[in-house]
Amino acid sequence: MHPTVDKVTQRIIERSRPTRQDYLNRMNALKAQSPHRSSLSCGNLAHGFAACNQGDKDTLKFMNKANVAMVTAYN
Repeated sequence: MHPTVDKVTQRIIERSRPTRQDYLNRMNALKAQSPHRSSLSCGNLAHGFAACNQGDKDTLKFMNKANVAMVTAYN
């Protein structure tokens, strides 16, 4: 790893240490909840599924699996 990236990564780890466990506890609690797709209208579901490949559509239609993406943008 590039030394600058490693240095920044270590600073982030140290800076987040006090709040990381709280974050992990909240994420573990959320695992017990089902995805919120069941509360969406049919139109919203259709738009959300439209860009998915067939395998993802087959998984998502059961309402008990999460589909998580990390979206990043740099302007």
